[in-house]
Parts: sequence; structure tokens; C-alpha cells
Amino acid sequence: MVERCSLMSQVAAIDTLRIANRLLGREAYRWRILALNGGPVTASNGITIETEGGFDLACEAGIFFICAGLVPLPSPLGAYHAALQRVARAGVALGGLSTGTFLLASAGLLDGYRCTVHWENRPAFMEMFPGIDCTAKVYEIDRDRYTTSGGAASVDLMLQIVGADHGFELAAAIANQLQHDRIRPAGEEQRFGAQTFLNPLPGNLRRAIEVMSAHVEAPIATATIAYRIGVSARQLERLFQRYLKVSPARYYMRLRLERARDLLLHTNVPVLDVAVATGFTSSSYFSQCYRQAFDQTPSETRRIAVMAGERAQVRRIVTRTRAS
Repeated sequence: MVERCSLMSQVAAIDTLRIANRLLGREAYRWRILALNGGPVTASNGITIETEGGFDLACEAGIFFICAGLVPLPSPLGAYHAALQRVARAGVALGGLSTGTFLLASAGLLDGYRCTVHWENRPAFMEMFPGIDCTAKVYEIDRDRYTTSGGAASVDLMLQIVGADHGFELAAAIANQLQHDRIRPAGEEQRFGAQTFLNPLPGNLRRAIEVMSAHVEAPIATATIAYRIGVSARQLERLFQRYLKVSPARYYMRLRLERARDLLLHTNVPVLDVAVATGFTSSSYFSQCYRQAFDQTPSETRRIAVMAGERAQVRRIVTRTRAS
């Protein structure tokens, strides 16, 4: 566990294994909850969990999952890297729950591996680790690396592991116990934030938006997008106006600004680099467009995100001081 981790991701993984043991009638799986140096860890929902020891105990594990959340790269980062690298050298398979993928990547433990992370964090991950193959899948298993997109995806990953170990009839029985309506395969794509909204749209319009999403750093002209999906620029304009009540250019701009906001909230990438990463060659124009969209400047968004993290840290210190 890492401070401010996703408790849902962790509990979903553990409870899947707990039910596997119950249905098998024996202890097929064991788990321990660890922190970097042991002691209590406070999850993102404010619940504090007493751990069983430090990461060194993970050298005895079959798979060691690092569960992170609101702080994907916690301090002291060097100590986390050293601990994770020791576990890897011991021959232990490694996994990331929720934003734990960031910590594995920053420690150099995903080089040459395929991985995934929650759709909201994926743009930031790809900006920080451009050499790593980060997919949009629900979860990824690549040799001895296991990563999930967070939340209920922990259940799907564990069901895949249990099914491989003990048969998929058992995995299905566990899913029934959890009221998990179906077991998602590793190849299934995440349902990203706008996907429910996009699904009913005509195919040409969805494809146009996919082209825009793939060209955020180097935006392309509306006529080029239209050509790529096989319609005229005028037809594309009509599609956007009819179904989204906005021009393609305005939709494209909003998409780029939302990507910029994700980077400002979830990374430490400098504001100027965020502008470049989202297709703006002028920082002043980027700031102007951003303020029009979100009623605050990019620097204000970054400052609010930093202050939120500091307030959470202060609350934890005050709570623990009072408790003692």
C-alpha cells in the first residue's frame, strides 16, 4: 500500500482470492498488506489500515502488487524504487493496482513490458513514460507483470489468475458470489469517460473523434480528418452540428484542453510542456483558451492540485497527532 491508495482496488483483489479459498475449501492463496517501512497507511477515502510489515517481506511472495491512488509517485520516491527493485531481483512477479503502474514504470520495472492504467491517468502516463507500451485495456498480463485500470478491474484480473490456476468454472462461481455480471477478458477496452456518450453516435462521427484523440500533440486540419474517414469537410461539419451542436474545430479544441487539464492535475509536467503536448505553440494563446474553457488559468489549476495534496497531508498529520 502507498499513502492515499485506492482501497477499492486493493479490497476487490483480496476478496476475490478470499472467496476462491472458501469455494476450494482450502487456503490456495495467502496475502499480506505491506507498506514501504511498515506501519499504518491512509487510503484515499480516509480509512487508515495497519500493515503487516515493510516491502522487504514481499521478497517471499509469488506476486507483489503495488497499490497506489491519488499520489502515483509518492515520497521518498528513491526508497520506493530501491525496495521494488530488490523485490524484482528476488524473482517475484510484479503488479500495479490503480496508479501503481506509475511507480513500477518510474522504477524501470516496466521497460519492455505492456501495461495499462486508468483512462483518466493514461495521457499523463504516456507523457511521462513515452517508451512504455501503455494500452487502454481493462487489465494487462505480460509475462511476470500484472497491471490494471483500477476499481473493479482488480476483480477481473484476479479472476483471470484464479481461472488459470484452478479452472474457469471456479472463476465463474467467484464472479457470481461477487455479483460480477461477467468476467472481462484482458483484451477488452476500458469504457473511458466519454465512451457512453459516444457509443450512440454515427460511425463516421466516432471515427472523426478517434482521429482527433490520436492527434492531440500535433493537431490536423478538419479537411484532413474528413479525408481520413471518407467524407467531405462539409459533411463532417454537418455531422458535428447535428449531433454535438458544435463545429469540429471547437470540439477538437475542447478535447485538447481537457487533455491539458488531465496533465496539469495528474503530473508535474511544466505548464509550458503541457501546452506543447496538447498542440499549442504559444503559451499565451494556450492560457487564453484554457481560461475561456475552465474559468481559471493553467497555473491556477496546477496550484489547486498541489494545494489539495498538501491539505490532505496536513489532515493526516493532525489526525494522527490527536489520536496519539
